[in-house]
Amino acid sequence: MRFEVIAGAALVCAAALGSGRETERVVVFNDDGGWSWFQDERAIVDQGRLIIGSVAAGVSDPARRGDIEVTSYDLASGAITRAELHDQLASGKSAYDDHNSPALLVRPDGRLLAVYSKHGPENRFYCRVTERPHEGRSWRPERPFVPSETSRITYSNLHRLSREGRIYNFFRGLDNSFKPSYAWSEDEGESWKAGNVYIDVPTRFKHRPYVKYASNGADTVHMFYTDGHPRNFDNSAHHIFYRGGKLHTSDGKVIRGLAEGLKQPEEGTRVFQGDANNVAWVSDIHLDGAGRPYVAYSVQKDSAGIPPRQGGEDHRYRYARWDGSKWQDFEIAHAGRRLYPGEDDYTGNIALDPQDPNTVYISADVDPRTGQPLASAADHKRHYEIFRGATPDGGRSWAWTPLTRNSSADNIRPIVPIWKSDQVAVIWLRGTYRAYTDYDLDVVGVIRSRK
Repeated sequence: MRFEVIAGAALVCAAALGSGRETERVVVFNDDGGWSWFQDERAIVDQGRLIIGSVAAGVSDPARRGDIEVTSYDLASGAITRAELHDQLASGKSAYDDHNSPALLVRPDGRLLAVYSKHGPENRFYCRVTERPHEGRSWRPERPFVPSETSRITYSNLHRLSREGRIYNFFRGLDNSFKPSYAWSEDEGESWKAGNVYIDVPTRFKHRPYVKYASNGADTVHMFYTDGHPRNFDNSAHHIFYRGGKLHTSDGKVIRGLAEGLKQPEEGTRVFQGDANNVAWVSDIHLDGAGRPYVAYSVQKDSAGIPPRQGGEDHRYRYARWDGSKWQDFEIAHAGRRLYPGEDDYTGNIALDPQDPNTVYISADVDPRTGQPLASAADHKRHYEIFRGATPDGGRSWAWTPLTRNSSADNIRPIVPIWKSDQVAVIWLRGTYRAYTDYDLDVVGVIRSRK
C-alpha cells in the first residue's frame, strides 16, 4: 500500500469563487480522481479531517491508473495525505472505472472502514480498516467477501444501525441479478453475512433499479430508487424505508420483511411518475431534523422516440420532501445537456445539504433559472458550473448563486458530506469527463461558512 504526503498545506486554485467572497478559494484535494454517485459515503468529516474516496485515472502518473485512493485533508492546517487502498483494481478493457470508488464509514472505535468493488465482473467486495482511530493513513490488510459464487458486485453503501449493532452494505448484484441487495456485519466490518435481493423486478431482462440511501444511524435506512436504468426504462422514482426487519412505504405501512424484499419497484411509494418524455434518475437523499426524507433527482425531458446518443439535450433537476403525509415535489432548475453521448441521462448532478434541507448544490452547463447555455469568458466554451440553490418556502421557489463561473474546465458531481458544524464542505470533480472509464479530473472543493 502506498501512502503519500501530498502537501504541507492544501493546493489552492488561483481563481476565486463565483460568490464574490474574496477569501474563498477552491482547494485541490486530489489531482487525479473520479467517482460515480451510487456509493456512499464518498466523503466524511471525522475529528477535524475531511476524508474523500476516489478512483485515479493515472493521466499524469500511469502507476496510479485504477488505484482506489483515500485522501485526508486536515481542516485546521490544510495538510493533505493520500493512501492507496488497492493498486489498479480495474483490469481488461477498463484500466480504470469511476464505479469502483469506495464507501466510507467511521466505526464506534474511531477506525475508518472502506468497502469497494469492481463494476460487475467479480463476485466480491473488498474491505479495509485503518490501523488507528480517526486517521486515514495506515490501513490493515484487505479482506474480500463473497456473498455468493454467482454474484456480480458493484456500488457499496454503508450504514451502521446502533440499535441493531449491525453495519449494512447495500450493493447491487447478488446472484448475478443486477438488483439491489445487501449484506451485514455484526463485528464492525470484520466479517460479513449475505442477505438477499430486496427490490426485485419480475422480468427476464436484468433490470437495474438504482438506489440512494440515507440513515438515522440508529434504526432506520431510507431508500430512494428508480424502476431501472433510464436508458432501458421510462423511470418513475420511489421511496421506502427499512426498520425493525421490515420494509415500509413512506407513510409507515409494512410491505414485507427485508429478507423477502419487494416483488416489484411499484410496491414502494411513488415520488414522481415518469413517462417517455420525463425519465427520472435519482441523485441524493437525506433526513431533516424530524427524521423525514428529502430527495433530489434529475429528469430527462422530451426524449420519446429519440435513439440513444441523440437525446439528453434537456434535463431538469427536481426536489421533493416528505411532509408526514405526502411528498411535496417540485421542478427546481434547468440542468442542461448530457455529459456525453451514449449515457444520455448523465447530468452534472445535484447534491443536497445534509444539515439544511433548504439548500442544494447543482452542476449545470446552463443558467439554472432559464436554461440559457453558459459561455465561459475564459475560453468562450460551454462548461458545467457549480451553483448553490436556496429555497425560502420548502422547495416551491429557489434563488441561485454561482460557486464557480467562467471556468476553463467542467465542474461536475458535487457532494456535501454530513458535518454538524457552522461550516459546510462542498466537493466536486473538475476537468474533463468523456466516460466513466475515460476522464481527467481533479477532486476539488471549498470549505465555507454557513452564515
